[in-house]
Amino acid sequence: MRFFPHTSDDISSMLKTIGIDSIDALSAHVSPDLRASARLKLAPGRAESEVAAAISSLAKGNLGAEGFTSFLGGGYYRHYIPAAVRAIASRAEFGTCYTPYQAEASQGSLQAIFEFQTLICQLTGLDVANASMYDGASAAAEAILMARRMNPKRKTVALSRTLWPDYRTAIRTYLSALEGVEVVELPFNAESGTTDLGEVRRIADHNLLCVAAGYPNVFGVIEPLLQIAAITREAGGALISATAEPLALALLKTPAELGVDVAVGEGQSFGLPLEFGGPGVGFMAARSAYLRQMPGRLVGQTRDRDGRRAFCLTLAAREQHIRREKATSNICTNHSLCALAVATYLALMGRRGLREVAAHNLELAHAAALALASRGLPRRFSGAFFNEFAVDVKDAGSALAAAERKQILAGIDLGRDYPELRGSLLLSVTEMNNEGEITALCDSIAEEA
Repeated sequence: MRFFPHTSDDISSMLKTIGIDSIDALSAHVSPDLRASARLKLAPGRAESEVAAAISSLAKGNLGAEGFTSFLGGGYYRHYIPAAVRAIASRAEFGTCYTPYQAEASQGSLQAIFEFQTLICQLTGLDVANASMYDGASAAAEAILMARRMNPKRKTVALSRTLWPDYRTAIRTYLSALEGVEVVELPFNAESGTTDLGEVRRIADHNLLCVAAGYPNVFGVIEPLLQIAAITREAGGALISATAEPLALALLKTPAELGVDVAVGEGQSFGLPLEFGGPGVGFMAARSAYLRQMPGRLVGQTRDRDGRRAFCLTLAAREQHIRREKATSNICTNHSLCALAVATYLALMGRRGLREVAAHNLELAHAAALALASRGLPRRFSGAFFNEFAVDVKDAGSALAAAERKQILAGIDLGRDYPELRGSLLLSVTEMNNEGEITALCDSIAEEA
């Protein structure tokens, strides 16, 4: 981190602005004992090299994430990133790109976005994909706003409880500014872990705007989208699928094949590292009927006057184009650097490579589930799953703590967001795990079971 010195006047001005008297007041809420132990005990007058060495020695006392075996998932997944992805995405000409308003001078950026859109269409099977979704949660919210623009007289938005909690929260936040919209949460089947089809039928009337469900869902279970689509379509509503683990789409039927109208999700699994919560790269694909209502921008392919292949901004109805409240969306940034990483990853892997990695994830996860079941730790749900699943333990907190003592991050306590699932852990197994790590996971959790 670079050091930017401040004068005494600078510091006084900043403290005055935020309404405190001293820098120490910033940490006044921390207990005095902790503050005292946190002070650096360095003798005055030491050389910079000595200070750097002392601080480095202190830092070695912290165990980083790389020191743990991880089975964490819950919407963000650890996958191997080929070196070529970083090499291409870190090129300076891509690092400075922003919204390509001058299309004739932005052919490289536009082509990268175009390729990203094309690959998303191939993964989802849908007609058109856009760019500029912040992440999976906001993409899901934008999809519902788009459905409302298509059918403004309908009021009921049905969210499956098997959508990730942050997705449901983001959707509710977006919809809170709209009048007359009713958000209904659909319960899940306690045995299968899928959306309750009976409840979908119950709310499917002339007021149904859309149904949003995970694919796979928060429990890693594959939702019966074909049945949900049939019920939703009969009522005249739209079906929106949300996918946080897009690698699953390499093995599963595409959302389009299952009757989905709009498919959204998070592309982080495709070439983006887990970096303290971001950045993500949302995606959105839809049937052609939604084309003119899609948020963000769409890049198209054309020919210039000399007949050469060229790229252009085909549709970009955004607030920066002086549409203000008439804009289809207020999304105003460009995620093309992340989209470039995704497109590079997918192009490198190819159809066969992506399927092979997905199959390896599936095999490892199912092997882990069987191994845990043999130790008396069965799966919580019976529904088919990809690389993530819930397992029952006596005490989730104790199981996690026991695993952590052995430097294993053994999943997520589902009871935090689903009180009825207290005592269940959500585990994700990817190609980054091996059989030895799975055995160690089983041993550590079984001790507390």
